[in-house]
Amino acid sequence: MMSRNSVSRRSFLALAAAAPLASAAGKKIPVGLELYSVRTEMDKDLMGTVKAVAKIGYPGVEFYGPYYDWTLDRAKEVRKLLDDLGIVCYSTHNSPKSFSADGYEKAVELNKTLGSKFIVMASAGRVEGLDGWKKVADQLNFGADKFKATGIRAGYHNHAAEFRTVEGKRPIEVLAANTGKDIMLQLDVGTCVEVGSDPVAWINANPGRICSIHCKDYSTKVTGPEGYQVLFGDGAAPWKKIFQAAEKTGGVEYYLIEQEGYSLPPLETVARCLENFKKIHG
Repeated sequence: MMSRNSVSRRSFLALAAAAPLASAAGKKIPVGLELYSVRTEMDKDLMGTVKAVAKIGYPGVEFYGPYYDWTLDRAKEVRKLLDDLGIVCYSTHNSPKSFSADGYEKAVELNKTLGSKFIVMASAGRVEGLDGWKKVADQLNFGADKFKATGIRAGYHNHAAEFRTVEGKRPIEVLAANTGKDIMLQLDVGTCVEVGSDPVAWINANPGRICSIHCKDYSTKVTGPEGYQVLFGDGAAPWKKIFQAAEKTGGVEYYLIEQEGYSLPPLETVARCLENFKKIHG
C-alpha cells in the first residue's frame, strides 16, 4: 500500500515534469508591425515613428529595405532605441543583394546589431520561368548558408506572382521544394488571397516553415490594389483558420501586421489593426 506522502510526491513530480510542456503549448505568439505600413512617417522621422509604434502596443517590428543603407553607428542607435522602448526587431526585409557574395556581410552585420533573427528576401525582382525561380532558390540557399554561422536564418516573402501558375506550377512551390527546410517561407496572406489561393492549405503543406505571417487582409469585393485598402480583419482572409494552422502546423514564431493604405492616418490605421487582431486572435 502506498503512503499519502509518496502519492503527493509522485503527483508533484508529474506536475513539475508537465509544466514546461504546458507552458510551451500555451506560449503566446507576439504580433509586431512591418514598418512599411507607416513608411511615410518613417521617411520623416524614423526614431519618432518607432516610439509611436511602441506606444501603440506593438512589442516588435520588422524593418524594410532602406535599413540596408544605414551605417553601423546608425544601426546601434536604432538598437539602443529598441532596447530603451522594450521592443525588439524580429526580422528585416531585403533586396536580393543581401543574399549575394558582395552584400551578405553587411546584412549580417546590421541584423546582428539590431537583434534580428531573420534576413528575409522581400522580392526576387523580375524572374523568367521556373528555371529563373530555381535560381532564386539557389540564392536563398547561398544566403542561408552564409547566415547560419551567425545564428540568423534566411527567409522569403511572397507576393501574388509566386502564387500564380507559371509553366504549370506555382513559383512558391518551386521555392519551397528547392530550398533548405530551415529557410522560412514568410507568408503574405493578402497577396495569396488576391489570386484565389488558400493560405490555410499552403501553411499545412509546409509544416515548420511558416515562421512568420504578414497579417495583411484583402477584400474580394474589389479587384487589384484597391483590395488592400481594408483594415486587418475586414477582408476575405479566414484569419481564425489561418491562426490555427500557423500555430498547430506552420511553426509560426511571430505575426506581423502589414497595411498598404487606408483612409485613416497610418499610425491610427495600424492601431486599429492591432485592436482587430486582438479581438480575432485573442
